[in-house]
Amino acid sequence: MSDRTTCWLLGDQLNPDLDVLDDADDVLLIEAHGFADRKPYHAHKLTVVFSAMRHFRDRLREGGHDVTYVRAESFGEGLDEFFAERSAETEGGGDAPDLRLMRPASHGAGDRLRELVAERGGTLELVDNELFWTTPADWRAWAGGEETEIGPGGAAERTYRQENWYRHVRRETGVLMDDGDPVGGEWNYDDANQETPPDEWEPPGRPTFEPDELTRETHAWVRERFDTWGNDSLDGFAWPVTRAEALEALDRFVREGLPAFGRYQDAMVGGEPFLSHSLLSPAINLGLLDPREPVRAVERAYEERGVEPGAYDPDRHGDAGGASTSLDEFGDGDAATGGANDDLAPVPLNAAEGFIRQVIGWREFVRHVYREAMPELADANKLEQKRELPPAYWDGETDMECLSEAVGHVREFGYAHHIERLMVLSNFALVYGVDPGELNEWFHLGFVDAYHWVTTPNVVAMGSFGTDVLSSRPYASSGSYVNRMSDHCADCPYAVSRTTGEGACPFNALYWDFLKENEETLRGTGRMGLMYSHVDGKDDEEWTAIRERAAAVRELAAEGEL
Repeated sequence: MSDRTTCWLLGDQLNPDLDVLDDADDVLLIEAHGFADRKPYHAHKLTVVFSAMRHFRDRLREGGHDVTYVRAESFGEGLDEFFAERSAETEGGGDAPDLRLMRPASHGAGDRLRELVAERGGTLELVDNELFWTTPADWRAWAGGEETEIGPGGAAERTYRQENWYRHVRRETGVLMDDGDPVGGEWNYDDANQETPPDEWEPPGRPTFEPDELTRETHAWVRERFDTWGNDSLDGFAWPVTRAEALEALDRFVREGLPAFGRYQDAMVGGEPFLSHSLLSPAINLGLLDPREPVRAVERAYEERGVEPGAYDPDRHGDAGGASTSLDEFGDGDAATGGANDDLAPVPLNAAEGFIRQVIGWREFVRHVYREAMPELADANKLEQKRELPPAYWDGETDMECLSEAVGHVREFGYAHHIERLMVLSNFALVYGVDPGELNEWFHLGFVDAYHWVTTPNVVAMGSFGTDVLSSRPYASSGSYVNRMSDHCADCPYAVSRTTGEGACPFNALYWDFLKENEETLRGTGRMGLMYSHVDGKDDEEWTAIRERAAAVRELAAEGEL
């Protein structure tokens, strides 16, 4: 056994305040490139990952850590270089290094890396990943019993529901709790998060971070080294790549974006990719932010500036704008807290709760469901969907306003917010009949915050209903949902009011055809009774027209002419 312990940190564990660093003699970072050779990732995603790693290396060295930074095609080659360097330092003598690594989030990665180290004569200790709030032991204590398995038909032996987990974590952490009860008396204010903003409303500006020399060098190298997809210019690049930038982005969101976030959380607006969303998921998933930090910051903001759900209307914020208007403009003055917060807009409870639910409710939940249900989860295909992803997902060329907007956001920024992901990008693929695995890969390649543990439960299980492990029904919808939650339909050449015939909204015929095509599996599934009562109300003539329109839509989409 070596008398030195090396802390090996991966590219999504970039936090200088980790406990695992405390007892380490030195730090190892391996910048492995092979994954980006195999598929066309978004240029901004690769720039974010590699730039953040290189900035983190420099930050650790400035903090006094002895850092070995290896650039290699694979982790195996990187370990070869590290072991050779360590052997040279000891002139060929001494024991092989002992490494300590926070368990990676991706399925099987920890065991594979431990084998690679063992093959080279070293040891690798896997410890809990500090960059999640809850541990596998916490989940097992809550879930009890055995892990779930997903059968060949996509049915899970055991299913989990996010709301139950969310309430459990709130109780255990005390977040937004008041003497054992949820603050405000309700656990979930989702019904207060579904408004669309008026035409005159303008969201706060997106936090921007001017790429420094290291980021520019990294981006130039990415463009030269890899075949990428999407916008490869730095003009629209504004993601945090350092911890300092991530903390600044968090502060900006809490001060400026949070007040309007709850009310318009689910809205879609043409020409507005970001609205009041936090845009913190890339920083959190890289480790630049510990998930406790944004949750506690939002909780503090509510304690200091809180009002009842919906009490603050962002459209009535005066000429100065919601981020700088005096609280006196928003009611009876009870919300005013005095001091430095006098010039900040109030934080409605539905805004604070809605954000916190995304982090400790959903992010922690899907991480554990992923652990429980892999490897079968990745290949689950309950509805046996086999169609290829339409070309519009790659080139953004479609007359469908909602799909064009959402794909355009991904192509330009490597980002689209959660409703665009679920109710446009996943929904269209679902009713069109795309293979869940192909859709999952597209999300993984295109989004700056995407990792296998992130996309697989979200896309395969929730978005594609490849399994019922975390949802009792598919999130399928006609064009009526998009029309209710966006302004897209008003500018779309397709008529959302029509289901059949040329010019009818493609979502409509696809939706009803999807229900009919999967009736044997879905009829009787949770909360699908009303939809199938409408299915039963259509006569043969209407079904013929629906199927003809759905077939025409699929043909147009497959040919890139939708």
